[in-house]
Amino acid sequence: MYRLLIVDDEEMITDGLYETLAGCELDLDLCKAYSGREALSWLHQTRVDIVLSDIRMPGIDGMRLMSIIKRNWPHCRVIFLTGYSDFDSVYRAIQTPGVQYLLKSEGYPKVIQAVVQAVAELDDSLRANDLIQRAQENMKTLEALARGEYFRHLLHGANPAPSLTADFRQLSISLDADNPVYVAQGDLSHASAGVPSYANRQESAMAVMLLAESLLNGQVRVLGTIDRFGDPVWFIQPPADRADGNEAEEGASILPYLVGQFELIQQACLTNLDLSVAVTLGDRPSGWIKLSSAYDKIRRQRQTRTGDGAQMVRTVDLQASSFMKERSPRDKSDALSVHLDAGRRVEFLLLFDELTESERDNGAPYLLELYYTISLVLLSYINRWELENQVPGVSALMRHDEFASWKEAFGFLRTVAMTLFELRSSGESDRAAEAIQRVRAYIEEHLDEDLSLVRLAGYIHFNPSYVSRLFKQECGVNLSEYIESARIDRAKELLKNEKLKVLEIGVQVGYENSQSFTRFFKKATGVTPQEYREATFNHS
Repeated sequence: MYRLLIVDDEEMITDGLYETLAGCELDLDLCKAYSGREALSWLHQTRVDIVLSDIRMPGIDGMRLMSIIKRNWPHCRVIFLTGYSDFDSVYRAIQTPGVQYLLKSEGYPKVIQAVVQAVAELDDSLRANDLIQRAQENMKTLEALARGEYFRHLLHGANPAPSLTADFRQLSISLDADNPVYVAQGDLSHASAGVPSYANRQESAMAVMLLAESLLNGQVRVLGTIDRFGDPVWFIQPPADRADGNEAEEGASILPYLVGQFELIQQACLTNLDLSVAVTLGDRPSGWIKLSSAYDKIRRQRQTRTGDGAQMVRTVDLQASSFMKERSPRDKSDALSVHLDAGRRVEFLLLFDELTESERDNGAPYLLELYYTISLVLLSYINRWELENQVPGVSALMRHDEFASWKEAFGFLRTVAMTLFELRSSGESDRAAEAIQRVRAYIEEHLDEDLSLVRLAGYIHFNPSYVSRLFKQECGVNLSEYIESARIDRAKELLKNEKLKVLEIGVQVGYENSQSFTRFFKKATGVTPQEYREATFNHS
């Protein structure tokens, strides 16, 4: 879902454009700003894909806004809508890539056409094949392999060497060894049915890694690698001119930019690679000495997904203490642990069956080792998530002699694993329901305020497009439809109070302008607020 921001200092124009575009079924997340300063606030807190703006506004005008947009959100399209025949502004606008210019006198059809064109341009820009090809052409194979091994070495517990700066220079690593780095990790799943092979998983992870580098490069410094579990990991720093932390007004924090760009990356992966990618991102840069710790905390947070996690961008508080215990260090348990931790039920069971069926002829000592290796994986998971009271027969995990045969013993382990996956799925559903209930309660309590998707997403700390999808999944209606319905219900209730003026009621349901409230109410009910009030009292 693309996000469109409408900016005009004339409230009637802003509201009119909003209502017109809302009725076009363009699948856009619409936001409004009544000044350049308010628009700047939006641009600093979330990704914006299309800006529809007046040129001449007090304070920060449209041309100033365009320069800030191009610095922070280079993929954003700008549509200037003005009543002035300002040659200099028009000339500058048409010379800038991704910018269109319209006169207000051209009417709504031209505006809708321009928005549709901007959406098409955004779709084209996310085509994966060209992006991946360009990234691959710029990457030397041997250097890429060396960098990958080097960063895997750092991620999985090795402290950075004293010669970190020299290593970066020798390996052509574009990051700064003297400044901290943001860490992000992707979790891939194929949207279509079927279990990918190991080679396909590696190829998919590489494609996602390179695509993300292409879409992030330019605004930040980024280097990607594949960790030992086959997942893409990115190391990100602000550009050199912002690395000292003295960020200008145009820059603000790069975290909203990263969240926004990863949403676009997810969309490109789903459209072009048939891959659903969840992203977990540290909420602050980490020093190189603490890189392994930050990465481990990010991996652990993948476990506490809200809903199915598909297309989610989650930020992790790297300063908060983690309540999870450490994973088992046994090499043989690594693959099973990874699948269990990631919730990959099919992959886990395939590997489990392969291990337990193919090793039956290796003798009792080996089968005993295999039994306890798998038991420790399961027991470790149960202990970390305090599930001992929810899994029947936990004590038998450490007593293989309770079973009459190895087939029965391994069957028991498989049953325990299935129980753990069911509990995980149930927990995800419960957390999804709880999160959406919080959103619904917030809406009911703040009907008189801004209820944009961005604000609601910030309230429960997830990215906007994921909240929109999760709300539809849980409630069966779009979030915008739910908000409109809640406002209409509240307005109907308030209209029964004769002491309240229609204007006051409009304000209480989020409409400062009485004309906007009247249009909104009549569109939903077929009558004006006053007509509804009169009909209600006449009926009673």
